[in-house]
Amino acid sequence: MDIKFANKIIGDSHPCFVTFEIGPTHTGVDSAIRLIDHAKNAGADAVKFQIIDPDKLVADRSVMFEYDILVDKSTGKSETVQESLYDLIKRRSLTEDEWRTLKKHADSIDMAFFATIGFPEEITFLEEIGCESIKIASSDVNHHPLIKQVAKTGMCVQLDTGNSTLGEVEAAVDVIRNEGNENIIIHHCPSGYPARLDGINLNIIKTLKQLFDFPIAFSDHTPGWDMDIAAITLGANLVEKTITEDRTTKSVEHIFSLEPDQMEKFVTVVKELHRALGQNRRILHEEEVEKRSAMRRSVYLEQDHIKGTKVKDLKISFRRPGYGISPSEYELIGEYELKEDLSMGSILKRTHLV
Repeated sequence: MDIKFANKIIGDSHPCFVTFEIGPTHTGVDSAIRLIDHAKNAGADAVKFQIIDPDKLVADRSVMFEYDILVDKSTGKSETVQESLYDLIKRRSLTEDEWRTLKKHADSIDMAFFATIGFPEEITFLEEIGCESIKIASSDVNHHPLIKQVAKTGMCVQLDTGNSTLGEVEAAVDVIRNEGNENIIIHHCPSGYPARLDGINLNIIKTLKQLFDFPIAFSDHTPGWDMDIAAITLGANLVEKTITEDRTTKSVEHIFSLEPDQMEKFVTVVKELHRALGQNRRILHEEEVEKRSAMRRSVYLEQDHIKGTKVKDLKISFRRPGYGISPSEYELIGEYELKEDLSMGSILKRTHLV
C-alpha cells in the first residue's frame, strides 16, 4: 500500500523518502532553523523533531542514560558517557511558541515537518500547527491509549518498533486500523547510541514487508550511510537519518549524525540507488537493445546463393552484429526459401525469405 505524505508517494515503486532527524541534535531554535535549512538544501523530503516534556515524562530524575560521544574526528576516538535522562530530554525541549516558529520556517521553505510526541496535548498541538504526520516512539509501542488518539486524527502514523516483538507491532497496527486509519509507516529502529552491528538486524525489514501491507522505514543509528543503503536494497521505503552541525558535540546521537557537508551526498546516493535498483522484471531500453544486437550474432552467407534455396541448405556462419536472423531463430526456419539471389557475405533477414 502506498502512503501520501508531504506531496510525495511513499511505497515500493517510488523513490525512497528521506527524513532528516533534528530532534535530539539541535541546541535551540537558531540551531534548529539552520539544520532545517541544511536539510532543504540537501534535498531531503522532511525534517523530524521530538516534542517531549521531561517534567511530565520522567518521574524519577535519577535515572541515568548511557551513550557514546565522538572525541576526535580524525581518529574516530570515542568515549562512553552517562547523564540523567531528565537532563538529556530537557536539553531538546522547546516552548510551544518556539515549535510554532520552527514549523512556520519549515513551511516557508516548503519542507515537511513532523514530530514524535509523548502526551495527548502534544497531538492536539501538532494538529493545530498543521502537521501531516505524527511519530510514536518505540518505547510507546504498547501505549495503546496514546496510539489510538494519534490514529483518530487521520494523520499518517509513523510507528517506531525498536525492541518490540512482532506481536506488539501487530497489536499497535491493529489499534491504528481499528480507528479507520490506514496511513501507517512502520519503522525498524535498532536500539543503541550508536547501534551495534549485532543488533541492527536489517533482515527484519523483509519480515515486516511480508507481514504488513504498509511502507517500511529504517531509522538509522549508525555512523555513515552503509546501513541505509543496505536497508533500501532490502525494501525500506523511507530512511530517517539524524543530522548535526558538529559530530563532536557532547550529547546523544551526534556521533552517528551527518554533518552539513555530508547531507547532500547522502540524499544523492539514496536517489541514485532507486534508479539503479530498477524494477522486479527486466525491461530493456532502446539503447540497450541496440547495444545488445551489436554484440550478438546473425546468420551470414558463406557463398552466393540463388533464389529458391532452402535455408537448411545454405552455407552459413554466425557472425556479429546481430541485426539479422539470430542463431536460435535459424533452427526454426529450415524449410523457408530465399525469395531472391543473395551474394556471399550477406546478412540473412526475414525479408529475404518466403
